Amino acid sequence: MRTDHIAYQRATRIAGLGLIMQLAIGLTLLIYGSVSGASVFVVGSCYVLAGTLVWATLALVFHQHRLERIEAMEFEEIEAAVESGATIFEGEGADARVAARRLELMHRWLVPSASLLFAVILAVLAWRTLVWFDLQDDPNSDVRSFSTGGAAGWQLAVAAGLALASFIFSRFLAGMAKQAAWQNLRGGAAIMVGNALVTLAIAVGLVFRLLQKPEILEDIAYGICFFLLAAAAEVVLNLILNLYRPRRAGEIPRAAFDSRILSLLATPDSLVRSINEAINYQFGFDITSSWGYRLLLRSVAWLLGFGAIILVLLSMVVVIEPGRQAVILDKGRLRADVHREGMLFKLPWPFQQAEIHDVASIRELSLGGVARTPKAVNLWGEEGSSDPTRRPFIVAASAEVASMTSALETLDGGSAFFGGTSSLLGGTNPTVPATESDGGVANQFALVDADVVLRYRIKPDGLLDWLGFCNDSRTRRSTLDMRERALRDLAMREVTQHFSRQPLDRVLSPEGDSLVTELRRRIQRSYDEQSTGVEVVSISVPRLRPPGDQEAARFEELSIAAQNVRKIVEQARQTINSTMASLIGDAARADAIVAAIEDLRQIGRNEGTESTAYLERQVEVEQMLLDSRALTAAVISTARAKRWELHMEARRNAEEVLGEAPAYAIDPELYRQRALMAALAEALPMVRVKYILGADPERIRLDVSLQQPDSGLNLADTIGESFNP
Repeated sequence: MRTDHIAYQRATRIAGLGLIMQLAIGLTLLIYGSVSGASVFVVGSCYVLAGTLVWATLALVFHQHRLERIEAMEFEEIEAAVESGATIFEGEGADARVAARRLELMHRWLVPSASLLFAVILAVLAWRTLVWFDLQDDPNSDVRSFSTGGAAGWQLAVAAGLALASFIFSRFLAGMAKQAAWQNLRGGAAIMVGNALVTLAIAVGLVFRLLQKPEILEDIAYGICFFLLAAAAEVVLNLILNLYRPRRAGEIPRAAFDSRILSLLATPDSLVRSINEAINYQFGFDITSSWGYRLLLRSVAWLLGFGAIILVLLSMVVVIEPGRQAVILDKGRLRADVHREGMLFKLPWPFQQAEIHDVASIRELSLGGVARTPKAVNLWGEEGSSDPTRRPFIVAASAEVASMTSALETLDGGSAFFGGTSSLLGGTNPTVPATESDGGVANQFALVDADVVLRYRIKPDGLLDWLGFCNDSRTRRSTLDMRERALRDLAMREVTQHFSRQPLDRVLSPEGDSLVTELRRRIQRSYDEQSTGVEVVSISVPRLRPPGDQEAARFEELSIAAQNVRKIVEQARQTINSTMASLIGDAARADAIVAAIEDLRQIGRNEGTESTAYLERQVEVEQMLLDSRALTAAVISTARAKRWELHMEARRNAEEVLGEAPAYAIDPELYRQRALMAALAEALPMVRVKYILGADPERIRLDVSLQQPDSGLNLADTIGESFNP
């Protein structure tokens, strides 16, 4: 083919047509994906729209080639005129070839810069798309989630049509690129093959979506991002290799955006030729020209058809191994029958599909984080917590500490009858837990760090419940699918609720297997209520410790603090028991007696202290105190004896007075004198002053003797004898 400006003019038009097609395909994917809500179309449009830069560069380069050819033709005419005679253009050289210099600059700077810019655009679009995929897993982000959109049939038609159009145009370009003048069209053919691959991958994903597997479409969109990164990496690699590749004079350099891999897909005949040459090289002779190889090529269609028939027949037979069960999907719909081990016959794919599930294997779920490998000896104060994302479980406060603090609260209140605990403890107030306003929550709850491992399997008759409970789709970078995450959340709810109702000491030191047995029972009940089709095999707690590093070390001091609290409580109880034993005789009867006294006071407030009920209740209370035969009974008995003593003394005095009444009635004056003398006789011995009584001399006869009276002399007897006649 003659390389002139007409050839490059045609190449320029083809490049312009390619630019229009590239832009049309990209905008179709972008607009249709945005309108229908199909995110995979929007992701695919990133590569297509970025390819418009390649077509624009090719159009400029081929246009400059056309100008350079026109300029060369003009200079050829000038050179012919110079040879025939002198002209005004004589002496013009290569410096006058402006279009040629401009073309050289384009191949040196424009094409590599466009290639580098194309690689950067692909890398940035791929990175932004991957970031968008990552943000979908973040619950705090507000990005638009991946959507498959509606009208899957129309989506498949659009994707398949664009793929076919792109591949046909790429084959056309690959045929033109065989000419030396149009060899740069290989870059456009590679871009078109890339368009065909992207749209074909979307079409394949849509086929899987029609077969009730929409997650494949998201994986294809994710794979398109890596395809963009691979294409960008190849462009950069070609650009680096072009810097060190030797060039011949007059050779048109190959653009860096001309992908070698995609160019092979654009010309599959060259690929077959390369394979034939490789086969001949391996065998050492021209085996591709032999009759056997030609027979194989002639029969390859029949062989492929026979293989397809065998595959279809094989898809109608399913072998179910022991411990497995299978269900049939009829055009994507689940049939309500379960097939056990043995041979299963069905319609060929894609009319019916068989899904085989392992129902005998035991599966494992870690609750509360990734389970850590236990050591031979685990010390709470040394092992620490290596996972910062681990969340501890809330448990109730220790039952022992709670009972002690409750007892201290009761003792601090005391009894109104006995004066409260402060008086019993010598005036000191024992430590009482803080109220809720000043940190009392710490006395009600505690934290534990636990590794809870759930082992389960599918019930023998629960496969349909297992499949209908939740789907098995899996998000990116997630180790659990949706069904396993739902099972884990249900189990976590039961574990959290059970731990929150158990005291700390019972969780850290469970009695036997009571903890895991109760957890297994609760989780199995929750699974049965949700019809999960799951059988809980076992619950294990390989590690159970207080949370954190310092808290675990300080937790070892709990036993010392508990002993101190127990000591205070026991001392208070000892004081109470000894006091009650001395007052009542039996501390066990103290509550009954205090209740009786409070009842007596209530009757006195309601009916008065003179009422019959009050007096009867008072007698009952006194009898209860007397029956105790203790200090209280002794005080009551002493009071009763003192009362009788006073009563009898008063009665004696009354009887004595009544006995002297007749004597007073006979001679009152004499009675008064005798009484006066008796009083004096009783009082004078107690004083040291001596008195001389002045009496009527006619009635008194004095017989005075100055003698020292004896210490035991009774003045009353002496006076009595002196008055005797």
